[in-house]
Amino acid sequence: MAWNITEEGKLIKVAIEGRLVAAVAPNLREELIGRVKEGTNVLFDLSKMAHIDSSGLQKAKSCGGKVVLAALQPGPKIVFDITKVSRVFEIVPTVADAKF
Repeated sequence: MAWNITEEGKLIKVAIEGRLVAAVAPNLREELIGRVKEGTNVLFDLSKMAHIDSSGLQKAKSCGGKVVLAALQPGPKIVFDITKVSRVFEIVPTVADAKF
């Protein structure tokens, strides 16, 4: 599993590739917590992600920022739908569809 985080003003873009599982989720979560501040928006590019642990997504929402999940693949989407996480976060078909 790999990720790339870039910042553009108040927008943090997180591209995830592979499986974001509990064993590595704390590393990504800690990196994000260190970057998310009041009003920060977060865009997750999930086009190359096969699985995700959603616990790290709550931090951005708690700081008043907008969290958008882009290109959520079918496997993770099923988990998001079952756990109702898909009701909490905006999900768009592509990164280009994300609006902040």
